[in-house]
Amino acid sequence: MDDKDQGVSEDYAAAVKLYREPAERGNAKGQYNLGMMYNKGQGVPQDYAEAAKWYRKAAEQGFAEAQYNLGMMYHEGLGVPQEYAEAAKWYLKAAEQGIASAQFNLGLMYDKRQGIQQNFDEAVKWYRKAAEQGNAEAQYNLGMMYFAGLGVPKDYTQAHMWFHLATSR
Repeated sequence: MDDKDQGVSEDYAAAVKLYREPAERGNAKGQYNLGMMYNKGQGVPQDYAEAAKWYRKAAEQGFAEAQYNLGMMYHEGLGVPQEYAEAAKWYLKAAEQGIASAQFNLGLMYDKRQGIQQNFDEAVKWYRKAAEQGNAEAQYNLGMMYFAGLGVPKDYTQAHMWFHLATSR
């Protein structure tokens, strides 16, 4: 059942107004939501710099989803200069709070030496955390680490298990 079935229409401009007041008062969830609206161009013109500004305000308060999204902005160079080291910094903060996508991206950065020193042990650590939460990309990459013996002993049984989990959806 969507919102229209419940007599509620999607009004992004109204949502922006509702998020702006708490955001400007320093409410992290409001800041994150306002960042999402600017990021997607919902109720406001799409503005990545404005999205990054609001994500940063929420991220600095420890809001994990905002930390992840700010990491993505730096990773992709959206609204901020593309800076892998800065992306890794924000991914780490979100990853430590259990955000699986941040854990996967951090693992990938360690694996591929993007903005941080290549470290297969760290890549495996973060892939595993994301994989155990069901992140299929992390499961596949963890399987590859076992297959190649990078950061873990080569183990085809473990590789097969992780490959199977990654493709069993």
